[in-house]
Order: sequence, then structure tokens, then C-alpha cells
Amino acid sequence: MKTDIDTDTDMAIDTSNLYDKVAFAKLLGLRREQAQAGVSRMVLETRAELCNNFENTHGGVIMTMLDMAMSSAALSKVDFKKAVITVDMSTHFLSPGKGRLTAHGRASGGGKSTCFCEAYIEDEAGRTVARGMGVFKYVDPR
Repeated sequence: MKTDIDTDTDMAIDTSNLYDKVAFAKLLGLRREQAQAGVSRMVLETRAELCNNFENTHGGVIMTMLDMAMSSAALSKVDFKKAVITVDMSTHFLSPGKGRLTAHGRASGGGKSTCFCEAYIEDEAGRTVARGMGVFKYVDPR
């Protein structure tokens, strides 16, 4: 049974600013441009220190972009009332990533405790660099 106090506490939950606390995203320079209604967009300006020995964006950076795009989509699907943790993720690398990269995330299903997501990254020319799918568990942010 919920009380007025529980309702007031639930109203105070807002995880929309959690992304600002992710130091690794700041280190990479990964910006969240959109996260609303189960859809997200992240942008990265690739620079030399984020590249591999072939001068392409490192695969770990690509995977981080996919993870952050999907988790942002999952959070926005529940109006930032929960936090999420990655349970499972698969990645398909399709072409080298260079320059400005944009990750597009989408929450595609799930229920109260998990969210299924997908994401893709494209380069400035619109070529798909990578695709990912993930499962995210909703957790209490407190």
C-alpha cells in the first residue's frame, strides 16, 4: 500500500542528470544530444587519442557509444524514474569509424524490470559504422 510519503518520494526521482556524472563519457568527449521517449542520440568528435593503430576510432570507444546510446534510450523510456545497468550487449562492427560519429539508440521492448534496446552509429557520410543490441536492468537509483 502506497502512502502520500511514498508518492512524494517517487515524484522526486529524476535520473536525467546521471549522465553528467559519468567521468568516462567526459574523458571521451561523448555528448548526449537527445534522450526522450525511448530514443537517444549521442555525438563524438573522434580525435587521435581515441583511435587504434589503423587511425580508426577504437572498438572500445564504439562499444561505449552504443552502450551509452542504449542506456539513455532505456532511461528516457521510463521518464528518468529509474537507473539502468547493462546486463547483456552484442556489437557488430561494419566499417571504420572516423571523424564525427553519431550514435542513435532506441528502446525496443521489455517490461518493468528490463529493457531491450538497439543502437547504431553512423559517420559524417551516413555510413553505418556499428550496430548493437542490449538488455538493460532497471534499478532503484537510491
